[in-house]
Amino acid sequence: MTKVFLKKGIRKRVENGHPWVYKNEVDRIDGEYCMGDIVEVYNPKGQFLGRGYINPKSQILVRIMTRNKSEEIDIEFFHNRLLRAWQYRQKMVDTSSCRIVFGEADELPGLIVDKFNDYLVIQTLTYGIDQYKEWIVDLLEEMIHPKGIYERNDQQVRELEGLPMQKGFLKGDFDPYTIINENGIRMGIDIAEGQKTGYFLDQRENRYAIRNIVKDASVLDCFTHTASFALHAVHFGAKHVTAVDISEHAITTAKKNAALNNGEDKIDFVCANAFDLLREYEKEGKQYDVVILDPPAFTKSAKNIKSASKGYKEINLRGMKLTKPGGFLVTASCSHYMYPDVFRKVLYEAAKDAHKTIREVEYRTQAKDHPYLWNYEESLYLKFFILQVL
Repeated sequence: MTKVFLKKGIRKRVENGHPWVYKNEVDRIDGEYCMGDIVEVYNPKGQFLGRGYINPKSQILVRIMTRNKSEEIDIEFFHNRLLRAWQYRQKMVDTSSCRIVFGEADELPGLIVDKFNDYLVIQTLTYGIDQYKEWIVDLLEEMIHPKGIYERNDQQVRELEGLPMQKGFLKGDFDPYTIINENGIRMGIDIAEGQKTGYFLDQRENRYAIRNIVKDASVLDCFTHTASFALHAVHFGAKHVTAVDISEHAITTAKKNAALNNGEDKIDFVCANAFDLLREYEKEGKQYDVVILDPPAFTKSAKNIKSASKGYKEINLRGMKLTKPGGFLVTASCSHYMYPDVFRKVLYEAAKDAHKTIREVEYRTQAKDHPYLWNYEESLYLKFFILQVL
């Protein structure tokens, strides 16, 4: 088997368990290979580190799948990995709708599998994992018995891997719109056209965490998307919610979800840029018992962290000013590179500039079906705070 040797003097990130080998970390490659081939990775001393697939088109040259030298990458390997992932979810979460496979965190780099009721949505985001798609689909069908499987490989990251963007039915022919139940709330999911795989399951537990602070509250929910936080607020007793999103399509979907839960009378939907609207509301002197900020990622790379920090500071400063004394700010970042300590500092600086004192009520991360692998820090990406603004 082709062997990839790491350079001397580099940080021992891969030796310490990280699954990615970057091109600039490689000293030499002994043997020939094609895109997607399984190769072995060795440290400069010639000690075996792991086995995974190689892609010279990607800056991540090798993604390690196993550290066990006797473990072959075959159909039995995929069966065992998928079964372990599924059994973990069965223990940890309500599996009626959940993430079944979370890429590297389940030692299946490049693979995402979400379950919405009786349907699975699959993403094979790297060349190396895409070549095993047929095995993976057959094994998932055998293991979980879904009514259908849909492919959402319409992510641009695939083009960086030398793969086309595509989507469609892999098993069955079904209505891609389904209604899930999350914490007692009905949410319509568009598997074919929704964001990512159709819905953000990673905030499920965090949406439940607001239950004690929204009762009888006036709530401002920015970046509402499909109204998941807004509807949780109504469900848990909010007297009124203003839900904001810049996307007309998102607002249309959010209104449908409100109708599913008989919540139309308690939610006002506003299609606007949240940054502009927060400034406008501040000038108007508006105040809310609870302000929720769940924006999309402001950066997906370390080099843009400075500008991202400015964005997070701006919206949180405005959010704090719009929160009544004693009220609560619910704020999140899904940017991996906005590390927990960096996000805390941003929130502290925002509070200082807003002349507010903040008290931490709760800090959370992503749901348990999006596990955090300690030797793969990229798997920790979601930071979620409930803060009291004094």
